[in-house]
Amino acid sequence: DPVFLEMLQQTIADIANTIVQFEPVIMLMGGQIEKQARRKLSEAIEIWNIPTEDLWCRDSGPVFVKNNAGKLAVSQFNFNGWGNKQVHEYDGKIAGRVAERLGLDVLDNGLVGEAGGVEFDGKGTLIAHESSWVNINRNKGSKSEIEKLLLEAVGGRKVIWAPGLAGADITDYHIDSLARFISPGKVLIQMPDKVISGDPWSASAFETYNILKNSTDADGQKLQLVAIPEPTITRVTSNEFVASYVNYYICNGAIIAAEYGDREKDEEAEKSLAELYPGRQVVMLNIDPVGEVGGGVHCTTQQQPSA
Repeated sequence: DPVFLEMLQQTIADIANTIVQFEPVIMLMGGQIEKQARRKLSEAIEIWNIPTEDLWCRDSGPVFVKNNAGKLAVSQFNFNGWGNKQVHEYDGKIAGRVAERLGLDVLDNGLVGEAGGVEFDGKGTLIAHESSWVNINRNKGSKSEIEKLLLEAVGGRKVIWAPGLAGADITDYHIDSLARFISPGKVLIQMPDKVISGDPWSASAFETYNILKNSTDADGQKLQLVAIPEPTITRVTSNEFVASYVNYYICNGAIIAAEYGDREKDEEAEKSLAELYPGRQVVMLNIDPVGEVGGGVHCTTQQQPSA
């Protein structure tokens, strides 16, 4: 549908145009659409001719890692279209192409997956759903073998696993639409009111919540959980629609998050984010077209740390 595609592209542009007010933004695309894209984008946004099939930079984009000396490299997650569910002739090459353009080493231990499937506190602790990693559509080894690769890929020391939900969506339930590290030892999680009969998502959310509540991080500290309610009213009514306040992007001086037209819950989410990230401006955007294709602000972005 060309009308929907236009709306979706405009939404991606809105996200990029918002972020570039706070920090530099690079957008990746095939050269043939640059002229068309430029009409929607701030002049401050840099465009690189790196073709893509889809818009999910979090999953197919480069995962940047840093050594103790502060030297950057790209950790290769070998994106395979979320378990070969989608074509990825271009998307599978993005991480390597970005690394090449930046002159960075690529670290590849054979792990297959997506950055949206793992949350990292920056101090050695990861949280992930098994369904996105310990899944034959991505990795063939045992859970302990896959855990070892995942820890090595991001320089972690401990993974806190929750089962997740295989096959319910294309990502096999990425953790980044449910729970995010705010800081080491502190997790923000979006919760439904209760487990809803016939809704596996709500059951899985409570399962993950209970596991995290009873877990310790890599330093042996108990995790502190902050729960925010999910929106109950949305402008879009579709089973595929993703409405996640926690799928936000953290940039220099700001938090870019989504609002869904549920005035009470939107305000509550905005207030929580402002309290959790003091000193950062919280910007709430209507990103409904991105929600309709199954993601949020975090899914569309990938940060590059300073070297």
